This record gives sequence, structure tokens and C-alpha cells, in this order.
Amino acid sequence: MKNLVQNNILHLKPYIPGKPITEVQRELALEEVTKLASNENPCGPSPKAIQAIQEALPEIHRYPDGSGFYLKKSLEQKLKINADQIILGNGTNEILEIAVRTFLSPGDETISGMPAFIIYYILTQAANGKNVQIPLKNYTHDLDAMAAAITPQTKLIFIANPNNPTGTMVGKEQMVKFLQKVSKNIVVIIDEAYYEYVEDDNFPDTLSYLKDNPSQPILIMRTFSKMYGLAGLRIGYGIGPADLISLMNRVRQPFNVNTLALTAAQAALEDEEHLSRSRRINASGYQYLCREFKRMKLSNIPSYANFILVDVGRDAKIFSDQLLREGVIVRPMSGYGLTTSVRITIGLKEENLKLIQAMEKVL
Repeated sequence: MKNLVQNNILHLKPYIPGKPITEVQRELALEEVTKLASNENPCGPSPKAIQAIQEALPEIHRYPDGSGFYLKKSLEQKLKINADQIILGNGTNEILEIAVRTFLSPGDETISGMPAFIIYYILTQAANGKNVQIPLKNYTHDLDAMAAAITPQTKLIFIANPNNPTGTMVGKEQMVKFLQKVSKNIVVIIDEAYYEYVEDDNFPDTLSYLKDNPSQPILIMRTFSKMYGLAGLRIGYGIGPADLISLMNRVRQPFNVNTLALTAAQAALEDEEHLSRSRRINASGYQYLCREFKRMKLSNIPSYANFILVDVGRDAKIFSDQLLREGVIVRPMSGYGLTTSVRITIGLKEENLKLIQAMEKVL
């Protein structure tokens, strides 16, 4: 079969997802499994979103609203932008794929940090492009080095802020200085999947920058998978200049976001109480886990997201497997070159306690 595909596809390693919790329970004969590996909101979805889904169920024999009209209207009012500046996707992964298909030709280059979200590399390679990976500086995007790496072949730049898997943040001044350096022939994608968790005044106001620089090709990416707790429905959105969004809509497939996702996202967007509770639980869990890691003499990277990168001082894959047998799932970061580090999602109080008890037993 190898002769059927191009070399750029042949050399890609497929993303390997974790097993379902029920299968892990069955294989290891565990009564209960705590999943702290995928940066999901442990509080679950908004009750308003659940109610909206239930009310929409009788209509799922109809195709979804292909324009996402009502959700875009809600985003328009909340973010004070125009609906034609918004593109909806089956998760932000699809929006990233649309951007690559729209703006990248074979042989073109993209720039991203390393380590950062692995999909940036996968999509570039799949499009027969070259992903230039710039090592992080102090576990944060090195924007000066990324600017220096720009060539005439550069078409896309990816900045995850906060970054996955480190949880670190690029500040306002750094971001603005970088954006001012970048040619208008390059699309800068600012992936803000975790921005709702950030409670730091130095976090860049990318929407204001876009409003002040309407002709600069910037794509701001946000999702309903994290803070909003709708990961299973796969829905995200991108914000950019109307002309840029129009070009991407030429590539976007019709009916790419399903009815239940559209309905739930619109309801979740209006539930500020659920967001506040989720943010409080995340902040409390973060403080608790950092204290416990310090007590256990483990180092971790300060995080602005809903997860923590922890150096456990031993093979991360072996450590994660040992934790799994204690009923706790975390994500080893060996694939990012962080061979002794794991990424741990901040859970509910009882989940965090179970994690620490399991880690103490394994360590």
C-alpha cells in the first residue's frame, strides 16, 4: 500500500489516542479510573448546554445550519465583532486544517514553537510543506527567534498562547512587537484554546489588536472544548479579517458543525456562572497541586491553563503506566522530547487528591 501515497504522508506518524476509560477499567480490573490527560473541564458542560441539546434532539433529522447563523450572532454580540469575521469548525483542529489548505502550497513553510501542539507539524507535513520548529525559551515561545526564522517561503506562523504542553504565556508587549514585525504576506495563527483560564492582566488582547489592524492577516482561534466543557461535540471558532475568513470559507465543507454542537455552544456561551465556577475550581486545584509537587520535591512549569507540566525525574512513559495501574491517566510528554515529564490536567478536588496519593505510591 505504501506506493499509493506521497512521501510526505508516508513519513507521518499517526496520532495515537488513549483508550476509552471503560476499556482501561476492563483491562486492568479497576473499579474507577480518573482521567487527567486531555485537558478537559472536570466540571463538565453547562447545564444550559445540556438542556439545549435535549430540546434540539427532535430536529436532528434535519441538516445543521450551514452558516452557524445564531451562534455567530451570539459571538458577534459577546466579542463586539462582525459575524463575517468568524469561521466555525469541527473543533479548532478543523479550522487549522482549513487554514493550511487555504494558504499553504507544496514547498511552503510554517513556523511553530517546539514543543507546541503537534497538529501544527502534522498538518504542514500532510500538505507537503515544511514546519520550522523553534525551540522554546524558558518553556515559552521565543518570538524573536521565530521572527528571525521567517523566509520568503513562510506562509503561516502558529503561536499557542497559553502553550500546550507547557502552559506558559506570551505577554502583551512581546506579542505586539512580534506582530508588528511580520509581513502582511504571512498569516499568524494565535491559538487561544485556553484563554478563558488566564487571569493575568499581561495576557495579550488580540481582539483589540485585530480591530486596530484590520488589514493584517491574523487568525485568532478559540474553542468550546476546554472551559466550556463541550469537547465531545467538537466545536471551535476562528476570528480574523473578513477577507481572510471569506477565503477560508471557500475551503470549508458545508454543514461542518453539527446541530447539537451549534445549539450547545450558543447556550454555553451565555452561562457565565458555569465559567466562573470552572475557573475557581481550576485555580484552587492548581494551587493545591503546586504545593503537593513542591512537597514531593518535583519541579513543575508555572501554568496559565488547566494543566501542569511536571518533571517526575524518571521515564515518563513508565511512570504514566504505573499511574494507570493505580487508576489515574496522565499524558507522558516523551513524544515532545520531554522524556521525564508528564502533563497533568487539573481535576476536581477528589480527583487531584487521588492523583497525589497515586503519585506518592508510585514514586
